[in-house]
Amino acid sequence: MASCSRAFLIIFNPQIAPKRISHVRHSNHIQPTPRKQPASEKWGIARDLSLLSSSSTPTELINYETKHTKAMDDIFVQHSQKLELFRHVLRNVADLDALEGLNVIDAVQRLGIDYHFQQEIDEILRKQMNIVSAHDDLHEVALRFRLLRQQGYFVPDDVFNNFKESNGMFKKALGEDIKGLMSLYEASQLGTEGEDTLVEGGKFSGHLLKTSLSHLDHHQARIVGNTLENPYHKTLASFMARKFFVTSPGTNTWLNLLKEVAKKDFSMVRSLHQNEIVQISKWWKELGLAKELKFARDQPLKWYIWAMACLTDPKLSEERVELTKPISFIYLIDDIFDVNGTLDELILFTEAVNRWDITAIDHLPDYMKICFKALDDITNEISYKVYKRHGWNPLQYLKKMWASLCNAFLVEAKWFASGKLPKSEEYLKNGIVSSGVIVIVVHFLFLLGQNITKQNVELLNDTPAIISSTATILRLWDDLGSAEDENQDGNDGSYVRCYLEEHQGCSIEEAREKTVNMISDEWKKLNRELLSPNPFPATFTSASLNLARMVPLMYNYDGNQCLPSLKEYMKSMLYETVSM
Repeated sequence: MASCSRAFLIIFNPQIAPKRISHVRHSNHIQPTPRKQPASEKWGIARDLSLLSSSSTPTELINYETKHTKAMDDIFVQHSQKLELFRHVLRNVADLDALEGLNVIDAVQRLGIDYHFQQEIDEILRKQMNIVSAHDDLHEVALRFRLLRQQGYFVPDDVFNNFKESNGMFKKALGEDIKGLMSLYEASQLGTEGEDTLVEGGKFSGHLLKTSLSHLDHHQARIVGNTLENPYHKTLASFMARKFFVTSPGTNTWLNLLKEVAKKDFSMVRSLHQNEIVQISKWWKELGLAKELKFARDQPLKWYIWAMACLTDPKLSEERVELTKPISFIYLIDDIFDVNGTLDELILFTEAVNRWDITAIDHLPDYMKICFKALDDITNEISYKVYKRHGWNPLQYLKKMWASLCNAFLVEAKWFASGKLPKSEEYLKNGIVSSGVIVIVVHFLFLLGQNITKQNVELLNDTPAIISSTATILRLWDDLGSAEDENQDGNDGSYVRCYLEEHQGCSIEEAREKTVNMISDEWKKLNRELLSPNPFPATFTSASLNLARMVPLMYNYDGNQCLPSLKEYMKSMLYETVSM
């Protein structure tokens, strides 16, 4: 990465020191062999940029190696000064007014720039724990509850008992408190299993907010509608931040300053993402698999969006680029199983991946040889980079995850080849693995490199709820898709289809409703895993949560087999500027 890109990361994270090779933590780890990089070719953007109706062209993407380093450094310094100024504002506001401190934190998080202020946010919220039940204002209680839970603090849902009648129902008088209802609805999204108060609070506030839309003015209706459709906890902050600019009037000094900081932050992060897309496109073109596997999807930008959504901190630029690579192979191997391979070929391929012997693949068809060799290269390269940076060689773990994925794909292929659908529970158990989530999560655990221990790695073998719930959410959302992915004609399964086959007489509407309720239940399990104590580092849990948040954007097809929400997200993140 060029010098001003490096300056960008240091300005954003002053504590960052130049990276060094860590000591080897485990002597029995054999250093993986680095693979030779392909010859350099002309940089370009892959054809799936056509998904975006944008006037931007590849030549307009920012290349840090040629763009006015001195001017950029000046911008970074100015931005750093504004960040420090707002840091003081945040502390002062929180000291003077507890509620206003919560409002500032909420705004910072909604603008997606909270990574600058994690220490300050944690200090403020730790103090707020002592006054969690001190007020009877619904907005304040609900906002404090949500922010504390988002930070990993457990707050019991009985803090909402003051807002109930003697019969246990929420007070009807709250129907006039639109702001409080929105905060209650947002708080209800962080409920865990058995928290009936939050379930009722979500239904109560959601109903009243929906009925209020008809008599609110346009601006208020827009805010309420956005809350109902995109509650903060289940939505990517980076996607919704631009709407916050429009819906939140700058009525005080701190909000105006925050918007100014955020606008500059968006511009700088957008440039970084554009640079990463160039790197991904160069890698994908040099890999040559688009030409060799013509039946497979050719969508490097779409694959990169997963990594961009999971790893939001700007300093994780290299990790985003590396994570995109295994994500691309999940799609490629999925297409081999669903679209092109015969059952006999798929059995041979799965056996080869389980053995992982690159010298013994002569019996595979050529297209499978090409794919397996490329997978072997990428797995070795990533393992080598993780070993150099973090002192841990994940090679055997990564191979095991790829074998598990192919085994799950093969199970599905055999089901559909036989013409007999499995029981819905059996399908979903296998689908958790075939979703690819476990492969993604294991890769970003090692790429992030924080608190990698043998205990944590072995814990992944048991597929804890932070992984299984995210995978289940993805699998069920995928199966609810109203259109086939990219007009793919291959074999694919569906929980809804298996459930209907298993429960004769059940309507498709009932099966879909059950699936939606199951997704809600998995969110409750995931919410429980996000609370402290948690064996995984915060960056890992945040990435896992973002993966779940990304799912609706990737699988919410419209009637034209398009993904309008994903298209909007890509445009807003990569091309659109922000006006104050």
